[in-house]
Amino acid sequence: MVSSQSSVQTLVEKFKLEMFSSSTFDVYSFVSPSAYETAWLAMVPDQSHGDQPMFNCCLDWVLNNQKEEEFWGESRPDGRPTIDALLATLACVLALKMWNVGDTLIQKGLAFVEKNTGELLKEKSGNLPRWFTIAFCGMIELAEARGLDVLPSEELKALMADVFFKRQQILETEGLVDQCPYPPLLSYLEVLPSTCDVDGELILKNLSKDGSLFQSPSATARAFMATKESKCEKYLQSLIRRCSHGVPPMYPMDGEFVKLCLVNQILLLGLAEYFTEEIGEILSEVYRTYKKQESRATLIDNLTPAKMYKNSLAFRLLRMHGYDVSPWSFCWFLRHEDIMAQMENNSGQFRSAMLTVHRATDLMFQGEYELKEARSFARKMLEKNTVQLSCCEEDDLVIVPNLQTLIEHELDIPWIARMDYLDHRFWIEATQVDSLWLGKASLYRLSCLQAEKLMVLAVENFKFRQLIYQSELQQLEKWAKDWGLRDMGFGREKTTYCYYAAATSSSSTLPPDSLARLIVAKTAILVTVADDFFDMEGSLNELRALTEAVERWDGQHLSGHCRTIFDALDGFVTDMANKHLHQHSSDILENLRNMWRETFRSWMMESSWMKSGYVPSMEEYIETGMTSIAVHMLVLPPYYFINPKLPKHKLILSHYETITKLLMAAARLLNDIQSYQKEQIDGKTNLVLLTSKAHPEAGIEDSIAHVQEILDEKTRELVEHAFMDHSSDLPKPVKLLHLSCLKTFQMFFHTCNRFDSDTLLSHDIERALYRPVEIRKSPEPVKPQKKKEFLTTFATLNQAFKHHGNGAFAREGFLRPVREDGNWRKVCSPPKFSLSVSI
Repeated sequence: MVSSQSSVQTLVEKFKLEMFSSSTFDVYSFVSPSAYETAWLAMVPDQSHGDQPMFNCCLDWVLNNQKEEEFWGESRPDGRPTIDALLATLACVLALKMWNVGDTLIQKGLAFVEKNTGELLKEKSGNLPRWFTIAFCGMIELAEARGLDVLPSEELKALMADVFFKRQQILETEGLVDQCPYPPLLSYLEVLPSTCDVDGELILKNLSKDGSLFQSPSATARAFMATKESKCEKYLQSLIRRCSHGVPPMYPMDGEFVKLCLVNQILLLGLAEYFTEEIGEILSEVYRTYKKQESRATLIDNLTPAKMYKNSLAFRLLRMHGYDVSPWSFCWFLRHEDIMAQMENNSGQFRSAMLTVHRATDLMFQGEYELKEARSFARKMLEKNTVQLSCCEEDDLVIVPNLQTLIEHELDIPWIARMDYLDHRFWIEATQVDSLWLGKASLYRLSCLQAEKLMVLAVENFKFRQLIYQSELQQLEKWAKDWGLRDMGFGREKTTYCYYAAATSSSSTLPPDSLARLIVAKTAILVTVADDFFDMEGSLNELRALTEAVERWDGQHLSGHCRTIFDALDGFVTDMANKHLHQHSSDILENLRNMWRETFRSWMMESSWMKSGYVPSMEEYIETGMTSIAVHMLVLPPYYFINPKLPKHKLILSHYETITKLLMAAARLLNDIQSYQKEQIDGKTNLVLLTSKAHPEAGIEDSIAHVQEILDEKTRELVEHAFMDHSSDLPKPVKLLHLSCLKTFQMFFHTCNRFDSDTLLSHDIERALYRPVEIRKSPEPVKPQKKKEFLTTFATLNQAFKHHGNGAFAREGFLRPVREDGNWRKVCSPPKFSLSVSI
């Protein structure tokens, strides 16, 4: 374990040195060079010596960067070329041919294009992205004009005939500079056919102030060759001075966007604890920009997926770190019906943006109806594309690898019910070395060597945390066994469940957090055993005797299960108090005892109600139930170790912080929604049952919906207090502990009672604690010609699922199609449980 920790720290320091050591963050060190753009600059002739390239460094880059597989451009995580490689390879071949160098490389590149064009085109099964259709046709025409036989076989020519036809349709229906969400035709100047009749005046009219044509190096290179405009030359020279080792996909890059993506990647991979200062500095800078833009209140000048992606990502990251940001910073599209219609009509180009919008709305506060509306719209857009399964993933103008997998993950289980630690694993395995891809004419990776190093760090950190968790679980199991809590002979034995919840909701591997995890896990075990004893095992006399012993804090006259529970509780509380006294020189023993006394009183009260048949009022039930759920026992004792300077006043309900009361209420509501049927059988009361009794004209589903509505309100309030309550004395780590505990309860009780099941959490526990991280290989695709048959099967099975509901067929799961890298594969989805299913 020591070597693992050392390995992680070494990787962290190395990454910090390379990425953050300079006072100025180098955006371009985090951007992969584009073979396509670099090749186009390599084709620009020198103005004084037309037989030589103006940018020798670009030609050298092309000569030295052909991959072993004989292509240039991007590849998938498994090493196979993307469709982008066809364009990049042709561009590099043209650059070498223009200067009569690299004959061997040219022949290898042409052989690659001939060998792979058919396969890559068929893989798309007629769903070629717009950018590829425009650019590839143009590159073939340019290659043939140079005397290169790019399509030697009749089969390839037949395949390309359809692509050329599609390009012609685009050219006939779009203007050169239309207002649209995707790059205008003129931004593809380097590959437009002569029939487009682009004159120099139109080019100069559309140059940006920096001399570029839509910030595209390739289009600007072609514009310079056509017009000899000095502004274009200055732009290109500036670009080469800045990026002499390969041209980026666009220039200048949005540095703030790149930084946000880097922060997002660090958080998603579970590495935030190592980069706290760096993340803080970046977000502070982003917030300053946000305030300036807010004060200017500029009109919406254009609609782009990248802009929406950036704005919603900034909102989420800033809000998570306590900054006051308005939802309208990215929800502005809700005020424009024409823009929303445009987005729906071009939904395929907004998929990644809508995913980010949906994720931003996870942090919804009470009363933010615009976020509720934005979430509904984003979900509708994402579900629409998931059902259609026909949009080309590369049509999206902000490319996120494995996007469909990420969308399904987001829509399947809400963020509030997902454990952060397992989310980190998901992102490691789903995105692998890829962070974000962005570009005009191709798939450009926004993450390069640095992102690969970040991924290595994420994998090592996950391994290290697993070692820690395995060791702590062994300690916990020994503790539970030594105190007799694992062999009570009744109720639920949930030692592993309790530790899993404490570990996967933790955000750090630092020593104080290890102690906090064990405190939470031991508390959860004691609460489970004692609660089960009060519910199902103890007689009224035994329960009264145990409660009175806790009040006196003296278990001398107890015996049997009562003595076991008291002794374990006393040993745990005493040990915790002694640790705090030793570490921080203050005595918290009586505070801890008082919290447990209050909890036992609430259990005794509920048992008295059940055994006597008394039905409490709703107010009585809520007051007692908020305490009996015992969630405050999970978050209050760790306070003293997370923040030893907290005031040590006597903790009683009236003095609980608002966030603690919200957590207690939310946990009770979550439990009641999923356990009302079981508790009705056991003769216990429940808020769902009380609501139904108070409104007999309404059905049980209406009662559930009413309680769920209250729960949603409490959840939004708690999220706001966790991130934004600056009036509270509680430090941020303590607030986040409350949020983690809420997420844990949401995980246990989302759609069904997973805590009471012996199997539903087994897979997650295995992945969290034992199974090594898997770098996922691409699944074997369903062949394109089988697509129609595959969708027919899917439709039949899906209809059967709807017909059978939660019956036997649903329990077996059903097949659904997932489109990934242009291929189709079958996935067996887990069944969905409705709230009415008997637990």
